[in-house]
Amino acid sequence: MIRTRATLTGVALLAGALTLSACGEREQTPPPAQDASGEPRSIFAEGGEEGGGETLGPPAPLDVQVYFPEGVELSEGARAELATVLESPQMAQGQRIILRGHSDSGGSDEANLRSSRERAEAVRDFLVDAGVAEERITIIAFGEQNPIEPNALPDGKPNGEGRAANRRVEIHVATSPTPEAVDKPTLAETLASELGDEGANGTDEPES
Repeated sequence: MIRTRATLTGVALLAGALTLSACGEREQTPPPAQDASGEPRSIFAEGGEEGGGETLGPPAPLDVQVYFPEGVELSEGARAELATVLESPQMAQGQRIILRGHSDSGGSDEANLRSSRERAEAVRDFLVDAGVAEERITIIAFGEQNPIEPNALPDGKPNGEGRAANRRVEIHVATSPTPEAVDKPTLAETLASELGDEGANGTDEPES
């Protein structure tokens, strides 16, 4: 009889210990997060992202370069690149487009300035024909001022690949939400554009 009573007492103590342990675990589990209404809410915002569900802003401005292997006419590769630009979310924003035309150093300053403008005008005409409003577009002609590759080799001979890289138009598509914040040409770019207007009326010379 004594052994049976001791066994029952041990079982009761073990059951009590297990009960207390389970209660302790339940007390350590944090309650679900609640919103202002007191209802439980998920730690993920709508759309499956963790955080406060902030809305996305406009895309970053788009910067693309279109190259001219020869002359001032658009190549098939340039047209394909421009078609991609037209489909971009930046273009759909409806903000300003700046076209910066460049040339190599193969001609006179006047000829290079004129050819850089004509390249930018070729890009503008393509965009306008595709439905882009012309008033969105600003053209700036730089001539040979800003090469990205050497125009000549170390021995002084023309660098064909470098000159081809310098015959380009840089396309900048702004995405500012308000007209006041739209990227505008710098003073140097404005002066270059004015010089380009004057050079466009010069005499015919070999283009580069």
